[in-house]
Amino acid sequence: MEISRETKAAVRPALWGAVAGAIALTIVGFSWGGWVTGGTAETLAKNSAATAVVAALTPICVEKFRQAADASANLVEMKKATYAWDQSKFVEKGGWATMPGSAEPNSAVAKACAESLGSQKAVELRGELAPVVWTAPRWI
Repeated sequence: MEISRETKAAVRPALWGAVAGAIALTIVGFSWGGWVTGGTAETLAKNSAATAVVAALTPICVEKFRQAADASANLVEMKKATYAWDQSKFVEKGGWATMPGSAEPNSAVAKACAESLGSQKAVELRGELAPVVWTAPRWI
């Protein structure tokens, strides 16, 4: 069965239109549509999992730090370090970033723990309670 010349002439623009549409759809999908490749999706998933693990383990590290016998002195000593890297190394050396079941401290947890201890939340560690100020909602 042979295809006539008229049929070929009619089908050719439709095929080129389909090819151009597929290319345009791909460009729009990956640029603005949120499409990603499998490798990118895997990388995003690993990063998200690592972030979730750090978020879950940081309160454990902070609590281990608070439960230490000389927590106040340790906090003062940690804050003497001027760089965040030095503070996280202090937490690692203290063993507070070593989670049960692991032999090595988690450096990401140590960094987050040092940041958390260095923040305003550490006021509770020193035994000082920040004054609680209640403000009425605007509709009252």
